[in-house]
Amino acid sequence: MKVVYGLYPDPDSAQRAVDLLRDAKVEDRSVVVFSSEPFDGYEFGRRDHKTIMPWLAVLGGLVCGVSAFAFVAFTQKAYPLPTGGMAIVSLWPNGIITYEFTMLGAVLATLVTLIITARSPRESARLFDPEVSNGKILIGVVNPPEASWTEVEEALRSAGAPSVVRCP
Repeated sequence: MKVVYGLYPDPDSAQRAVDLLRDAKVEDRSVVVFSSEPFDGYEFGRRDHKTIMPWLAVLGGLVCGVSAFAFVAFTQKAYPLPTGGMAIVSLWPNGIITYEFTMLGAVLATLVTLIITARSPRESARLFDPEVSNGKILIGVVNPPEASWTEVEEALRSAGAPSVVRCP
């Protein structure tokens, strides 16, 4: 794994570095950002926030809730008990079961989505500098093209990194 990275003291210079890397034609998936705190007000802090997890949780809840109600209603009709003139399929008791299964479906869909979409440790997970723990922001490029090493280093330096580290 070849890496070039710089450490930045504030989020403004880190954002400038990401913008300069983008101007240098570096792919977004090659850019690595590590920080000891979230910076949601900056574009580099919101890079991986898009997810379909809430919609899949709703879908899981709907599917499981409708399935539970259909199963309970089917069971009550298949094995009718004498109810003294009341409806065989009663909504209030079935609503409790439907609610519980709706929540179960939403939780299970969320869990499965999390397991599937969670990123497994990549090569960039081995990239770390102790200064990140002291409040610095690490902006780096993993496996830059050989022709653009100097261009990447210059972009990182011009954004305000005191030094640029090159790891072969």
